Amino acid sequence: MSGNTLDAYQRDLRKLLDYLEHEGKEVCEVQLEDLEHFSAGLHDIGIHARSQCRILSGVRSFFKFLQLDGYREDDPSELLESPQIGDHLPEVLTPLEIDRLEASIDLSKWEGHRNRAIIEVLFSCGLRVSELVNLKLSNLYLDEEFIRVMGKGSKERLVPISQKAIKELGFWFDDRCHMQIKPGEEDYVFLNRRGAHLTRTMILIMIKRQAVEAGIEKTISPHTLRHSFATALLEGGADLRVIQVLLGHESIGTTEIYTHIDTSTLRREILEHHPRNMRK
Repeated sequence: MSGNTLDAYQRDLRKLLDYLEHEGKEVCEVQLEDLEHFSAGLHDIGIHARSQCRILSGVRSFFKFLQLDGYREDDPSELLESPQIGDHLPEVLTPLEIDRLEASIDLSKWEGHRNRAIIEVLFSCGLRVSELVNLKLSNLYLDEEFIRVMGKGSKERLVPISQKAIKELGFWFDDRCHMQIKPGEEDYVFLNRRGAHLTRTMILIMIKRQAVEAGIEKTISPHTLRHSFATALLEGGADLRVIQVLLGHESIGTTEIYTHIDTSTLRREILEHHPRNMRK
């Protein structure tokens, strides 16, 4: 597992362990009723249903481990239910809104070209924010218009990169070559003003701030640009399996959630192509 995944599992499991400590319960004494009270407590403190499902999934894995390794004879989480959640359809930006986002960036600031390159690479390549912050110069094959991406589970994939993204990277590299870069950070594509590679939080803050500058009222994040990439491909006629490969998804079901089509697009398509609606 990646470091980020391990940290997430530990944070989630810590919630259970803190609860049990408060209740005076040992892990090997826990029963289904205790886990149900823990689950209800997650709801009571305002944790979103999707996050509750993730936490409870980790709890189940933990108790399966305890059973397999002989710490317990039973698995009290076997009948533990998760809250019901529907398919989450995140916000999506149109190409025109992406252009507005980029146009709102002040290029007179030292980070201007960097931020435009970040937004364009996210939208043009559909990267996860963790993939972007770990992108290396040695993984860029700009003459061939490809980049090599290290995805989840240390799985590599090759992703095409657009001419526009290459152009924006070129402007950033002109600024980057004048920076004093920290030892060991030389191969990272995107750096902060201190010459170290960026963090996911820095990217999130930048994009949210830029959305305000651009007058975009949607609630967006770096992941919105990834979703917009997939949606633009789907609406342009790309095969869902191709989009799955480009996004680095193991399951086609995950890709289907990312690539919803809004109802206005569905209505337009049926009016234009269904035989009962076609004008003679």
